Amino acid sequence: MIIDKKDFLNKSAKTLADMLDLFNKLSAVSLTELNVKETALVIVDMVNGFTRDGVLKSPRIEGLIPEINKLSKMCDKFKIPKLAFADCHAKDSPEFDSYPVHCMSGTYESEIVDEIKDTGGYGLIFKNSTNGFIEEGFQKWLAENKHVNTYIITGDCTDICIQQFSVTLKTWFNMQDRKSRVIVPVNAVETYDLALHNGDLMNVMALYNMLINGVELVKGVE
Repeated sequence: MIIDKKDFLNKSAKTLADMLDLFNKLSAVSLTELNVKETALVIVDMVNGFTRDGVLKSPRIEGLIPEINKLSKMCDKFKIPKLAFADCHAKDSPEFDSYPVHCMSGTYESEIVDEIKDTGGYGLIFKNSTNGFIEEGFQKWLAENKHVNTYIITGDCTDICIQQFSVTLKTWFNMQDRKSRVIVPVNAVETYDLALHNGDLMNVMALYNMLINGVELVKGVE
């Protein structure tokens, strides 16, 4: 693949600007608009290892805590069930071929942050991969809650775990010809900055990829 650098950058700048304009025009969704009996909140990887401790901690992700915790409390008022994924690895995890050692099982890093933990009320699912959909705990929950067809997805990282889970969940419903809403509030997802991993760029690209795969992007949840 040969791409002219100057031409690529010029075209990309226009495309990215159009994407930002699209995202800036998003509307919020109200919980009162949803059928709460068919809705669930999913909190992905709001653990200490991505917020406050360890090699992959990020202030961008730590900044999500107040918004997600507020949404968690709102869902409690509407009796909306909640799930929280917690990244958790054994020492021989193949994932460490791609990422530094992080969120080891039984450590502070693999625990949900205190604010969200204190609010509680969620089912906890430990995950040993970037895609929570394939975890046995979620598959069990999915089988036991077939009436749920609307999911609000929050947490991190937008371009890794959020994107993989959201797109897989949406395509799983599509495969069965079942109507669904997989909702991602853009003010409740985030990713990190590290070397070539430009957090702003990765967020924009991941959000657009989710959008074209049927995921519903909203400004926030009220």
